[in-house]
Amino acid sequence: MLRIASDTTPINGTGWPLFDTATTRQIEKDCARQLPAHTLMQRAGLAVARLAMAIAPHARRIWIACGPGNNGGDGFEAAAQLKTLRPFTQILVSEVRDHQNLPADAKASWLRARAAGVQWAEQCPEHMGAQDLCIDALLGIGLQSKNTAKLNIDQRRLLQLLQQVQRSSCPVLCVDIASGLNADTGQYLPEFTPTAAPEHEPSPRHTLALLTLQPGLFTAQGRDACGQVWWDDLGCNAPGTPTPAPIPAARLSTRTSADSQPARPHASHKGSFGDVAILGGEGLGHQGLSMTGAAWLAALAALYAGAGRVMLALLDAEHRTDQAIAPWPEIMLRQPQAQDWHNATVVCGCGGGQAIETWLPTVLQQAPRLVLDADALNAISQSASLARMLSSRATRQQSTILTPHPLEAARLLQTDTQSVQAHRLRAASALAQQFQCTALLKGSGTVIASPAATPWINFSGNALLARGGTGDVLAGLTGAIWAAGCTAEQAAVQAAFRHGRLADEWPAHTPFSASALAMRLG
Repeated sequence: MLRIASDTTPINGTGWPLFDTATTRQIEKDCARQLPAHTLMQRAGLAVARLAMAIAPHARRIWIACGPGNNGGDGFEAAAQLKTLRPFTQILVSEVRDHQNLPADAKASWLRARAAGVQWAEQCPEHMGAQDLCIDALLGIGLQSKNTAKLNIDQRRLLQLLQQVQRSSCPVLCVDIASGLNADTGQYLPEFTPTAAPEHEPSPRHTLALLTLQPGLFTAQGRDACGQVWWDDLGCNAPGTPTPAPIPAARLSTRTSADSQPARPHASHKGSFGDVAILGGEGLGHQGLSMTGAAWLAALAALYAGAGRVMLALLDAEHRTDQAIAPWPEIMLRQPQAQDWHNATVVCGCGGGQAIETWLPTVLQQAPRLVLDADALNAISQSASLARMLSSRATRQQSTILTPHPLEAARLLQTDTQSVQAHRLRAASALAQQFQCTALLKGSGTVIASPAATPWINFSGNALLARGGTGDVLAGLTGAIWAAGCTAEQAAVQAAFRHGRLADEWPAHTPFSASALAMRLG
């Protein structure tokens, strides 16, 4: 959950801006230039100290692992502040051996910590309790593989400290970002990846982002590593304070920016909210493997999400599509050749198997609004002619949303899953640019990208969604929102957030399934 530790609020509809490392560094320099020396680090240290006291109000011991840069300086400053604010709490700090080479601000805070009388500890104290706290101020943002060898600290000791933080049995508060993560991508650098699971249940994780929010907090491994994210702008966005207007690397979708559902007017009818046509569900007659359930889930989601009408065209070789076998009579069954693809928002590919390839040229040519999922994406990745047809849709003012998971995205980009996950923002933007469409890259911190636009990272969702059929529900939901009247990007952002929010709010003792998720959309 994102908690805001300042008075700054986002403009409705625009989401929270997320800045990459380079931009954050420039913002930091601009803010520091406007303030007396050392002020920014003092504010940062005080913000860390205050949050530490809120997270662990009954801590007997607080251990702060400090690194050799300004992130460590924030930790030293927090130690000095905590020693004053919590005189009866034991404040322990890992010593930086080469303190003479600390950056100027960090060295000043190191001296303040020494003057305050903190205790120095070579490693995490034994027997830290659940009420105690560990503060991770080792590496922060801006960490890159190419510069880890230049750290002014013994590399082996740094890794030892990081492992102690990662395996901590007490709550952990990370300064800026969990150490070892790339703040731009949310992926651990190889040399800092946790090597083993903790022997105990993972302790609560908190992260205090200072000055800006970074994309890596909210996608890939960042969501688990950083836990609950807090943000403090350190007074640099307060009214009357001159601030730059930098371009964000992404925007974070939240309830205010992605979950706006205006009340439906009384003077409306089913035609007011559009038609959704689902094409998919290969039957047993093709390969002996029925996948009709995937298409039914997409149709069910579109129905409960409020589409005016839902048509389902199953790719069943036995043509067993009479209304008598339909479990939901509101969903109108069609044979593919009987469906008018020109006048509907089409969701294509859910459970389509090999049979979907025959129909892709038709829907790529005819559908004005097209959501491509699952087997439709796999077929396009294997056919240059289908890929060209997809790319040319934009020239005819036809809009497309792709909803791949990382493996499907890798196939479309002719790469591998590891490369996609290594930089999810870049991969989603590459898909959007290559096919001139909106790309919704599923996964931890779903990314939505459109050509020449700032990408979005979805804030909602959890591991409940890591099971079969939930992606089909997302495709049908996307189609329903789009059919009701909005842009492709708006439909993708709203659908991803609503889909994830339902999982976040799922009742603890209610069984979860994709069909139950679809029906809860209503």
